[in-house]
Amino acid sequence: MARTWALVLAAGAGTRFGAGADGASKVMVSVAGRSMVAWSVEAAGVACDGVTLVVAPSMVGGPYTGVDVIVEGGGTRSGSVRAGLGTLPDDVDVVVCHDAARPGASVGLFERVIAAVRGGVDAAVPALPVSDTLKRVPEWGDSGGVVAGTVDRSGLFGVQTPQAFRREVLVAAHAGEPEATDDAALVEAAGGTVMAVPGDAAAHKVTTAADLVVVEALLGGLDSGGGL
Repeated sequence: MARTWALVLAAGAGTRFGAGADGASKVMVSVAGRSMVAWSVEAAGVACDGVTLVVAPSMVGGPYTGVDVIVEGGGTRSGSVRAGLGTLPDDVDVVVCHDAARPGASVGLFERVIAAVRGGVDAAVPALPVSDTLKRVPEWGDSGGVVAGTVDRSGLFGVQTPQAFRREVLVAAHAGEPEATDDAALVEAAGGTVMAVPGDAAAHKVTTAADLVVVEALLGGLDSGGGL
């Protein structure tokens, strides 16, 4: 069987988190005794045959453990994915894209999306049903905005990473260098089949300092030995 390969994306500036002013990266912040990138690389390495870590320029020097390739990312998330795609060995047929800022993503979650792609779909994403009431606010400012209506949340899901793709489908979706916050959206736009599989609350994304508290609690009971 051809190999699976993970692209762990760690090139973001983390400005909403408050990182970046001193050149430090958000994903190097410790959570439950290890850096976020360490948690993410470890799970990716167990579930996949190889790992490319896509980093900001300030992170290129490492050192990192459990990583096969280190490459500098692009100016956008999509650009960083394309940088990672350029590192894939020829015999890789399934590519898994994962945000390093989701340190709680388990090996099982990686395996779930990979299995779905092995089963025949073009892409697979973890998803959780939206639980909050959704309001449409057309214009948002520092003091908020006027609500224009309530959105029916039935059938709506929040999507996480890791996301798995057939290699040729993901490469084709990135042809022409399109931009998106989600690689599955590019596959959808190209007419590919994307399957949603059950997500995991532990794969919560760390965007702000408050998120760090949530993820710290989720990971606190896990082994914090080893790491980057």
